[in-house]
Amino acid sequence: MIKAFADKIAWLGHDGFRIDAEKTIYVDPYQIEGGPVADLILITHEHFDHCSPEDIAKIQGPETVIVTEKDSAKKLTGDVRVVKPGETLDLGNVKIKAVPSYNTDTDFHPKKNGWLGFIVETEGLKVYHAGDADFIPEMKDFEVDIALLPVSGTYVMTADQAVKAALAINPKVAIPMHYGAIVGDEQDALNFKKALEGKVEVSILKKA
Repeated sequence: MIKAFADKIAWLGHDGFRIDAEKTIYVDPYQIEGGPVADLILITHEHFDHCSPEDIAKIQGPETVIVTEKDSAKKLTGDVRVVKPGETLDLGNVKIKAVPSYNTDTDFHPKKNGWLGFIVETEGLKVYHAGDADFIPEMKDFEVDIALLPVSGTYVMTADQAVKAALAINPKVAIPMHYGAIVGDEQDALNFKKALEGKVEVSILKKA
């Protein structure tokens, strides 16, 4: 079941993903050429490589719901729902829980900003998108099936820190992200996978 669902997750590069489930769900689309019209778009925070109105417009339809935090919401139009960490949204076939996403030892993503990660529950499974985060204490309490974790360092956790996060979360599958565009490269993803061999299954996705 997990493998079949994981095959529905497309990596769009950097932190961007599309989940082709009962609803078409995008997270942080950036530098995309287009794609199926979104039922739901999740935006983690306002930085240009996560909240890109130009890219959102390529997949936004009249019925598209956007879920984000207060800073990104100011840049977007349409059906925009603002949430804070800890809040949940029930959208029928999809349940969204907003969770904290922040840095612990740099100021790129301060906790006080209230920026977001998301736990998406659909088709009986939970997918966690960490947003731009370090290994934060809250991760130890997440119960998810698939975890999308940044690995590049600089603005987010390094591959080594992401390994610790994956072990704490203990998902069925971990998918590395946040490399290949702004900072980081495929070697970060490979290092992440190698360190978790025999502990957590890691799937390195090719860019869709």
